[in-house]
Amino acid sequence: MNIASNSAYVALTATYQRLHRFEHLGSIAGWDQAANMPPGGNPARAAALAELAGLLHRMRTDPELARQIEAAEGEPLDDLERANLREIRRDWRAANALPEDLVQRRTLARSRCEHAWRTQRPANDWVGFLGNFREVLDLSRETAERLSDATGLAPYDALVDQYEPGMTGAELDRIFGDLRGWLPGLIRTARERQATEPVVQPVGPFPVAAQRALCERVMRALGFDFERGRLDVSTHPFCGGVPEDVRITTRFDAADFLKSLMGTIHETGHARYEQNLPRDLLGQPVAAARSMAIHESQSLAFEMQLGRHPGFAAWLAPFLAEAFGAQPAFEPANLHRLMTRVEPGYIRVDADEATYPAHVMLRYEIERALIGRELEAEDIPAAWDQRMATLLDIDTRGNFRDGPLQDVHWPEGLFGYFPCYSLGAMYAAQWFAAIRRATPDLDARIAAGDFAPVFDWLGANVWRQGSRWTTAELARRASGGPLDPAHFRAHLETRYLH
Repeated sequence: MNIASNSAYVALTATYQRLHRFEHLGSIAGWDQAANMPPGGNPARAAALAELAGLLHRMRTDPELARQIEAAEGEPLDDLERANLREIRRDWRAANALPEDLVQRRTLARSRCEHAWRTQRPANDWVGFLGNFREVLDLSRETAERLSDATGLAPYDALVDQYEPGMTGAELDRIFGDLRGWLPGLIRTARERQATEPVVQPVGPFPVAAQRALCERVMRALGFDFERGRLDVSTHPFCGGVPEDVRITTRFDAADFLKSLMGTIHETGHARYEQNLPRDLLGQPVAAARSMAIHESQSLAFEMQLGRHPGFAAWLAPFLAEAFGAQPAFEPANLHRLMTRVEPGYIRVDADEATYPAHVMLRYEIERALIGRELEAEDIPAAWDQRMATLLDIDTRGNFRDGPLQDVHWPEGLFGYFPCYSLGAMYAAQWFAAIRRATPDLDARIAAGDFAPVFDWLGANVWRQGSRWTTAELARRASGGPLDPAHFRAHLETRYLH
């Protein structure tokens, strides 16, 4: 950067560095709230986080920032600085669309709802959940409408745009409409084929201490930096913290080691992205992850493309025998069959990659209708039951715990996020198609435990790019074109039908 030290642009970067440091504290407080905090601490923690949200909002809406942004536009910035200024302006516009009172009320409501959800879900207490959730929904609608007024987007599109800039409901309808056309047939055919394959089930129990040691061993093999991150336990697995201190969580089940292992691999993909964002620009918006679909493409590249690869199963098998004792289920071919079973189920995070998009489409359709005021909170169970029956032929009536209470996203007001999961799966397939073109012997390298071609490609083409490019431009530079769902279909057909 060669511009004068007293320029408007330099002043903006100083403000965003301060924002990053405050957000660092907020993210660690949020991680602690989910992973360590005693239940009685929630009211005070919620109030503290709301106070911090108000402070950050005041910094983002300071009128001086508007003057600095306009002045910086006329300064002699290089391309990277202009990309950072573009992201600063985007952040400024979003912040100024919302009043501070709404930001604080929303933070408090989300904290109350999420904290109560932790006990309401296992109790199957939908009625109790509604008491807090109605407020979260009302505030999310107000947020959507204010963002809509500021951006000109439809209210739900304005929420999606927070996570996936440039994506719209119309484009999602096109993508998911195409999926609905061919995915049910693929699921049906895959299940028919797998019905003829013998599968030996693992014999537990699988001690939690051994599972944790296994997860950490695999995380190290996948390049996770334990000097700048850690693994913990929470009700719902997530990746949080900051690039300098990444916190990931998982959950353990003594009867099923694959849930924690694959969940940990998924979160490790998120963590590697965060740990490898542009180090010299951390604190600036241009050094942040590009979008949530791109973020999910990293976790799904790790979990689905790499983690369920037959070569990865062969590499993993000896570690399972060390952790839990040798048994027939850990034979590599059998292990791969276990990892790639296509079986419709209740739980999104446990779903195989073929049925997973159905879970996303269900949530997308419901939350879009909620924000559009076509459905109310009380209508969710009926809408859920109808779609689960249609998409996956599963009866969820009366099962709120494994139905609309299973995810943390709606209690936390994260409307507009769910589509990013399936978009991420599509990008992940597109990345691996490009990696295969660059490394023709990729499958053999993975089988040999050499994952460097994957990490090197992702590092160069995604991780270290941060938000320098728009999502479409990032995809074009990385893989030769914008998002193309055909890669996802080809991947599923290759793995499950051929």
